[in-house]
Amino acid sequence: MAAVAASGSGTRGLAAWPIEAVSVLYLLAYLPYMVITRALATTPDHALGRPLTGLETLPAVMIMGGAMVALFIWLSGWWRAAHRAGRGLPRPTAWTLLAGIGTAFLLFTVPLSLTFPGVSIPFMQLLMRGDVLLVAPLVDLIAGRKVRWYSWTALGLVAVGLGITLKARGGLHLPPLAIATVVAYTLGYFVRLAAMTKVAKDGSEQSLRGYFVEEKLVALPLSVLALALIGISPLAAQGQQLAWGFLKVWTSDAMPLLIALSVAYFAVTVFSALILLNPRENTFCVPFERAASIIAGLLAAYLLSAAAGQPAPTGPELVGALLLIGAIALLALAPRLGRRARDA
Repeated sequence: MAAVAASGSGTRGLAAWPIEAVSVLYLLAYLPYMVITRALATTPDHALGRPLTGLETLPAVMIMGGAMVALFIWLSGWWRAAHRAGRGLPRPTAWTLLAGIGTAFLLFTVPLSLTFPGVSIPFMQLLMRGDVLLVAPLVDLIAGRKVRWYSWTALGLVAVGLGITLKARGGLHLPPLAIATVVAYTLGYFVRLAAMTKVAKDGSEQSLRGYFVEEKLVALPLSVLALALIGISPLAAQGQQLAWGFLKVWTSDAMPLLIALSVAYFAVTVFSALILLNPRENTFCVPFERAASIIAGLLAAYLLSAAAGQPAPTGPELVGALLLIGAIALLALAPRLGRRARDA
């Protein structure tokens, strides 16, 4: 965290970092996040006699990861860029309050996506990523931002890749509540991207820092509160698992892995925000973030296949990954080639 804070306080600042570099850092953070998550899902806990579920690990990861984000905001001095309340404490504006609620909505629906019997977690995550790709140009068009040809082309490549994987998985067969979860997640991302576009996607270091602080000021406590409410609600196994995650996980054998996962969660949180806050149009930024996470998932699958005998990626998944790589290459090269042509 200190290294990131120091970089953010430099002369150029994080707002000036190339989106390609931030996407690589995001991928490198997401890769251990995926590997550790899988390790937790396959390593039996001594007290329970079975591996922890995602709902049992999520409260600790969000609490510790959220504490790391808060510590980063304080040590880096980013809190000074936020709007201030009466005594100088950071406060959200109307737009960042809305963004924080949208972000908390995302974090609230993610655990719900883990609870549907007979619906694979990767399938749910695939749908969530794909829907956000449709949201990005919609937000740009509503905000009056120009969507360039290469952004549309890259979006199409990513959509085709996701479509191939979706078809290979047998189409869309989901219970109504699972569909509602995907819709709620997509709505949360729409709200977040709209707020980002309105107040923070201007290339200013001050805007980036202030937005980040104000959004997290709302999203982090709201997301933990939402999980706590599920934990005390009559949701049978889901509520019981979350309650265990809040109260008993702290003495679990899994705590070293959970601490490592929280560090990865912190890094993913920061780098994901930096990608989406890039001043380019959302149709340019969102494919970078979505593609990096999917490629990280494929790399994690290969590592787990080699080290632990887990299933390797399928043929359609590889085709989808190649299309994602092509989209990233197009987004990275087309703007530079266009500038060179204009200069010439």
